[in-house]
Amino acid sequence: MSRGGIPKYAALEGNLTPTGFAGDMCAHPQFHGGPKQAVLIITLEAINELRGAGFNVFPGALGENLTTNGIDRRQMRIGQRYRIGAAIVELTKIRVPCATLDVYNTDGLIIQQAVYDKRVKAGDPSSPVWGMGGIYASVVQTGTIRTDDIIVLLDQAV
Repeated sequence: MSRGGIPKYAALEGNLTPTGFAGDMCAHPQFHGGPKQAVLIITLEAINELRGAGFNVFPGALGENLTTNGIDRRQMRIGQRYRIGAAIVELTKIRVPCATLDVYNTDGLIIQQAVYDKRVKAGDPSSPVWGMGGIYASVVQTGTIRTDDIIVLLDQAV
């Protein structure tokens, strides 16, 4: 959660609404949020990869609403639906990193280049950086999500 911008701060639980978590705000609603970008999901494994590459990031640093653990970002696809706690979300689009993330650039390392390349831009999940910067989701079913809720892949929407 945040009052807008990055980082987001952890909450033990949140009520997921059609436009995101109740009480969470976007700094630039003209670019972020709305029904098709209600939730930004990033894997803990991606955060750890970025840390290993020299970026000082942590869960919430990239503005994600949900940090998952144990899901392979390389297997996440647009159209997949996941049950998370009482809610269901559908992956809608890859996040395009913006200049807000510049605060994590260090020693000549550009985080936007580490999480987004031409193949990701083209929608190619075989890119080695697929999903590193996060994937947006819409809310199919509202509900409460709690820390440590199990995340279950339900299906691939057509």
